[in-house]
Amino acid sequence: KLGLYREAFLEAIQAESSLSQETRSELQDYQQVLGLRNEDIQPIESEVLTELSLDAGLDQIEAIALLETTSQASVTTNLPTFSFEIITVDAQGQKRDRRRSQAEYFRETLDNNVFLDMVSIPGGSFQMGAAKDEKGASSDEYPQHSVTIAPFHMGKFAITQAQWKAIATLPKINHDLNPDPANFKGANRPVETISWFEAVEFCDRLSQKPGNPYRLPSEAEWEYACRAGTTTPFHFGETISADLANYCGQDRKIGDTTYPGSYGKGVKGAYRKQTTDVGSFSPNAFGLYDMHGNVWEWCSDRWHDNDSYQGAPIDGSVWEAGDSECRLLRGGSWYAYPSSCRSAFRIRYSPENRNSRFGFRVVCLFPRTL
Repeated sequence: KLGLYREAFLEAIQAESSLSQETRSELQDYQQVLGLRNEDIQPIESEVLTELSLDAGLDQIEAIALLETTSQASVTTNLPTFSFEIITVDAQGQKRDRRRSQAEYFRETLDNNVFLDMVSIPGGSFQMGAAKDEKGASSDEYPQHSVTIAPFHMGKFAITQAQWKAIATLPKINHDLNPDPANFKGANRPVETISWFEAVEFCDRLSQKPGNPYRLPSEAEWEYACRAGTTTPFHFGETISADLANYCGQDRKIGDTTYPGSYGKGVKGAYRKQTTDVGSFSPNAFGLYDMHGNVWEWCSDRWHDNDSYQGAPIDGSVWEAGDSECRLLRGGSWYAYPSSCRSAFRIRYSPENRNSRFGFRVVCLFPRTL
């Protein structure tokens, strides 16, 4: 069935470099006849488009344009919406703008009164990595490169302790899960002291419910979702404020190095020394909370020691190729200094590693159909 759909899509895209709505509808009808889900065909379409781009000798910008033009970003879902307030700050960290927005989402029931809200993230293109001369940027955040992301859904919050406990009681697939691993207790605080293997096990158990599979985000998906259309170091502006995120807002000396509690022209702030309840601060423009600080969030990708982003996928997929056993984390934590909470900042750890700063959030491609 996958092969049949691939042939049909290849024939269509060779006839129309930019698929018409009529052709897209015909492909969707054929998809239904074959009994394929959206997440089944998305990798096929991406693979075909990448192969055709290479065969045609397209440069990266042209290839991205082709992927974006033929993506399923225009598919409507008719999901419910929620409202929220977006805050931006000036270079000194003072709030300069507030505006109301809304986003689509769907809700997964995990247990009695325990829910998982998955926010719709629209497809699009962005510049991944640190901007030129960005304060605090390191070599592994370069080169900045264009990536096109297909639509997906991401957890409104990092996985909470209540959500973790609800899934940790389900049958084991590959790894045992401690139902109460967190150092800082609280049902609505993010679960932490979680290894990459344990985060993947959570996704696997959650995926046993009828519907679409859950997984950790790719690194590109995470940064795209964090930025939410912004190009500044943080989604709320040029600097970070302890009124907007949970991180170390005071100078801290580690060894011979003193790490400042402020970033750029911003000022120092609170150092709470522990996690806070998810949703305690304002979200970004996509409606995602705590993308800066609180807990580091595991991503699917392997770390690449020598070449940073050289050869990284341009379609937002997981960069699994490579020899490194280390996996990536993003976002900073309650313990992190401000520069480490930037949208482009990245760290690596062994997948067995766990501590009170490591958590995660989940993604899936399309709304679950129950």
